[in-house]
Amino acid sequence: MSRVGNRPIQILDGVKVTYDPRLLRVEGPKGALSRVIHPDVDLDIKDGFVHVIPSGKAKQTKAIQGLTRTLASNMITGVTQGFERALEINGVGYRVDLKSNVLTLTLGYSHPVVYKLPEGVSAAVSKNRIVLSGIDKELLGSTAATIRKFRRLEPYKGKGIKYVEEKIKRKVGKSLAK
Repeated sequence: MSRVGNRPIQILDGVKVTYDPRLLRVEGPKGALSRVIHPDVDLDIKDGFVHVIPSGKAKQTKAIQGLTRTLASNMITGVTQGFERALEINGVGYRVDLKSNVLTLTLGYSHPVVYKLPEGVSAAVSKNRIVLSGIDKELLGSTAATIRKFRRLEPYKGKGIKYVEEKIKRKVGKSLAK
């Protein structure tokens, strides 16, 4: 059995969890999320806990059990606390502006990069830092990865967009390598 998948998920106060066949819905103070559940697992909701039950003993079923448990746990955490992901922009002349729900990034190209944030993700900008927040962890991570792709981190001068907690492995330049 999956170690992660066997642990029950506690339903916190103020959260309503409903499970129709193959559709999990979670509603809380910050919003509502829904997700289609894989057919290899089933959910059992009772006594304030959600249990993920596998349909067989195959290796793939155990993996899906753990994945489903983590996704359901993230849904409950998202509707109660929410998630944040912070990005940092490094480089001379690199800037970011936020107007309503549109990020305008000046990243050294001949034109500014304009990115409309998806529904459910909000941003806050201060100097060279972008803090994305939302209730859906998967959508939030995908949005952060998309913004990061606009100017990948360059290993020689450290210019580009990176996650705040990311460590830069800097390379020595050509003239200093000898």
